[in-house]
Amino acid sequence: MTAVVVHHTAQGPTDAPVLVLAGSLGSTHRMWDPVVPVLAEHLRVVTYDARGHGLSPAPTGPYAIDDLADDLVLLLDTLGVARAHLGGLSLGGMTAMRLAARTPGRVGSLTVLCTSARLGPAQGWLDRAAAVRAGGAASVAPAIVERWLTPAAAQQDPALVAALVAMVSSSSAHGYAACCEAIAEMDLRPDLASITAPTLAIAGGQDPATPPEHLRLIAEGIEGARLEVLSPAAHIAVHEQPAAVARLVLDHVAAHPV
Repeated sequence: MTAVVVHHTAQGPTDAPVLVLAGSLGSTHRMWDPVVPVLAEHLRVVTYDARGHGLSPAPTGPYAIDDLADDLVLLLDTLGVARAHLGGLSLGGMTAMRLAARTPGRVGSLTVLCTSARLGPAQGWLDRAAAVRAGGAASVAPAIVERWLTPAAAQQDPALVAALVAMVSSSSAHGYAACCEAIAEMDLRPDLASITAPTLAIAGGQDPATPPEHLRLIAEGIEGARLEVLSPAAHIAVHEQPAAVARLVLDHVAAHPV
């Protein structure tokens, strides 16, 4: 499939190293809002909406993780960036890992959060895709957001819960479902040994979607990678641990200049 031009934003000094952040299934670039202000003090931070999400197009046809990686390469090309630091959470982490394995010269460092190299069972993703095709992303949004935050965080900030539910609900039904189907068939475990970018894996200690064991497998599969587990944090760790995530990312990027 042909790569698509995705909607993106850029903040921070124009002459600073570039960090591109790829978000989770069902999110827009606004998912990164808790950490962007701190990161943008030191880096040129680019956030974007994956295909089928936010203001990006939702092309017809099936999607694969390679298609999402192609979109990310086109974004780098559009920005005129030959080599960038990449960060990705959940689906964004899968996209970033695939790009790092496939085109290592484009990746200065890699930070993956709350993600997995293989996220089965496949049937669960196919069932979710079918539900979204039938009822739209809004039909699954409340259940998805329950996994994004710990119960304590959700109870403390109902406005955030409502905003995240609205974010998921805004996704294109076809785009969301096609991304589910891409996850169903994805297996990046053979790719891990090919990733040469310095890698940091960050897990949410209470993440029910991609528990720390998934990030441990990634860290063990990529030579020299290290694992950090943040607690309390569920699937969207940037919302519950923004200061810790920003510090870890800044330290990792600073240690590996492009």
